[in-house]
Amino acid sequence: MATIRAATVDDAWPIAEVNVRSWQSAYQGLLPEIYLRDLSVEGRAARWQRVLADPANQGDILVLVEDGSLLGFTAVDRIRGELRAIYLAPERWGSGLGRLLLDTAVAALRDAGHREATLWVLDSNVRAQRFYSAAGWVPDGATKSDTMPGEDVPLSEVRYRIDLVSG
Repeated sequence: MATIRAATVDDAWPIAEVNVRSWQSAYQGLLPEIYLRDLSVEGRAARWQRVLADPANQGDILVLVEDGSLLGFTAVDRIRGELRAIYLAPERWGSGLGRLLLDTAVAALRDAGHREATLWVLDSNVRAQRFYSAAGWVPDGATKSDTMPGEDVPLSEVRYRIDLVSG
């Protein structure tokens, strides 16, 4: 049975593994192949270790664990009312575990006192957009163009929003 709990510094490596594998699957054809191929679990693990060690992030990163294996995670910004990330091991896509993670993140934002929440998704990521729409999120018309930090990879994103009071 899958459980969700607050992430600890010890989760940095398995979070990084899920993060890299998910990116390589979810963004295939959406981001440059060379960029996805060169994603480093080691680099991501170091970043996640710093994030998880920061007391300001306590409770904002939640992990989904089943039979002792970390299968996914979500990150929220409880101050801004934003879903920052949600990733699940690709072999578990379509199992309902992603929706469990999403619902838990939404509950955390609601419990933090937010009346609505937002998230950003690549404008070309139709799969993710369908996933969010099925859970009641709707595009609100906001867009942004950016590049990944430290990379020359352009990102065009659309913002989705959900009402946490009636949703």
